[in-house]
Amino acid sequence: MPVSRLKDIPGIGVDQMGNAADAAHDPEILRLENMDTDIPPPPEALDATRAAVGRDDCNSYLPFTGQNDLRQAATEHVSRMSGVAYDWESQCVITAGGLSGILNTLLALLELGDEVLLHDPIYAGLVNRVRLASGVPKFIPLEPTPGGWKMDRRALQSAGSGKTRVVLIVNPSFPTGAYLTREDWESIAGYCHRNDCWLLYDAALERILFDGKPYIHPASLPGMAERTITVGCVTKEYRMIGWRVGWVVGPRTIMTDLALVGLTNVCCPVGIAMPGAAAALRLSDGGVRDAVSEWQRRRDATLEELQDLPIVRPDGGWCLLMNTRKLGIDPAAASRSLLATGKVAATPMTHWGSGCAADYLRFVYANEPVERLSGLRDRIRQAWQL
Repeated sequence: MPVSRLKDIPGIGVDQMGNAADAAHDPEILRLENMDTDIPPPPEALDATRAAVGRDDCNSYLPFTGQNDLRQAATEHVSRMSGVAYDWESQCVITAGGLSGILNTLLALLELGDEVLLHDPIYAGLVNRVRLASGVPKFIPLEPTPGGWKMDRRALQSAGSGKTRVVLIVNPSFPTGAYLTREDWESIAGYCHRNDCWLLYDAALERILFDGKPYIHPASLPGMAERTITVGCVTKEYRMIGWRVGWVVGPRTIMTDLALVGLTNVCCPVGIAMPGAAAALRLSDGGVRDAVSEWQRRRDATLEELQDLPIVRPDGGWCLLMNTRKLGIDPAAASRSLLATGKVAATPMTHWGSGCAADYLRFVYANEPVERLSGLRDRIRQAWQL
């Protein structure tokens, strides 16, 4: 019997699919189950990390809020993206990855029973962190359309209540790849103003946008700088998954509490990882533009392969969703047969939001080259006899 704080926190499914694919020891398996990528990090980040291993200041607990150079680089990055002038000494804390920053922020903001609005479908790990922090997740539907996922702005207005404390938004949304337009952001900003809410912006994928979609940082909207807390990381854009380096940048009024939660939770970030992250952030581009271009090629190849199946086009990010129930197949069963017969690892979206998320199977296209993605439709046809 789990303790009460864990009773409504299920697994995310990715670990089970990853373990099953690993156990097969079969290089022919397409690894579309986990948010990995084979595109390497910036060389400068690798060099800085190697050098950090022998540095005494990188083998230390101090500073608890992160190395000053990284705090400066992260703050400059968020200031560039948002157009808001943030101060690195009073408005930035380094965290052990972006999700650690999300949990720390929720722990600093939520009282027992406070509500958090999230998109639906949404990453199960975000929902679980809301619950772990004693919050109550409430969902804003993302609607599948022929042109991609669209936010139901009318549903936003009725999603919360007087208990709503935080609106937690990922853009492009994960796992759908939904892109928020300026009108979407203005609707979210209006909701935050009217209901006196914080906006917790998960910026892990923020520049992974396709087809020339313009970038918008929510703190740039009128009156939102004092309500927006930005959580970023080098994980996705800079392809530095194993470094586990993130940052939280936001209003001074909350940063002392965030630093206290971080000190109490994971104590301090990883010392030998921070110089590499700082090096990546100080590059003019860090390979982000080329990586996004390649990810778009892989998205397009996957869309081409699956064009006759019930998929929803993503406008950004690393993955897309297929509604296998429209084919008469339960997503979990579809996943099992696809691995066993088609040699494709893909994760069912059980618990990834409300009940509607469980209709979908997720395909991550960021970790396989276009050449390997060719033939995905044939593998599915073989597995599902379509």
